[in-house]
Amino acid sequence: MRRVWLMLAVLAATPLWASTSDVYPFDSAAEQERFNNLITELRCPKCQNQNIADSNSPISKDMRDEVYRMMQDGATNEEVTNALVSRFGEFVRYKPRLEQRTWLLWATPVLAVLAGLLVVAGIVLRSRRAAAGSPGLSAEEKARAERILGKDSGSH
Repeated sequence: MRRVWLMLAVLAATPLWASTSDVYPFDSAAEQERFNNLITELRCPKCQNQNIADSNSPISKDMRDEVYRMMQDGATNEEVTNALVSRFGEFVRYKPRLEQRTWLLWATPVLAVLAGLLVVAGIVLRSRRAAAGSPGLSAEEKARAERILGKDSGSH
C-alpha cells in the first residue's frame, strides 16, 4: 500500500517537474519590461481569452519565442506585432486597429448607445402623445370619484 501512495505522489508531482517556465536572458530591465508588455498585449490564438504570457499552449510558447527572437534581432514593437498578426490574423491583437475590416467593431458601442437613446425617446414621445390625446374624466366619473373619496375620508 505504501508503494501505491508513493507512486501516486510521484505521478501527481510529475507535471510540476515536467513544466519549465520560459527563461529569456535580457541585457536590461527595460528589454525585459518591453518583452513582458508585448506578450501581455498579444492573445493566444488557441485559448479563449488568454494572452500569450499566461497561456501554456504550445502555440503561445512558439509566439513567445518568436517575440524574443525578433526583439534580439532589433525589431520594433510594431514590427513584432505586425509579424504575428500577419501569421495568425487580427485576432491576436487585444486592441485591433481601426481599418475598413474593423470599423464596425469600433462603431458598435456608439451605435448601441444611439439605438438605446432612440428607443427611449420613442417611448417618451409615445407616452406624451397618449397622455395628451386621452380625454379627461367625464362629469359623471368625477362625481363618482368624489363620492368614493368622500366616503373614505369620512370613515377615518
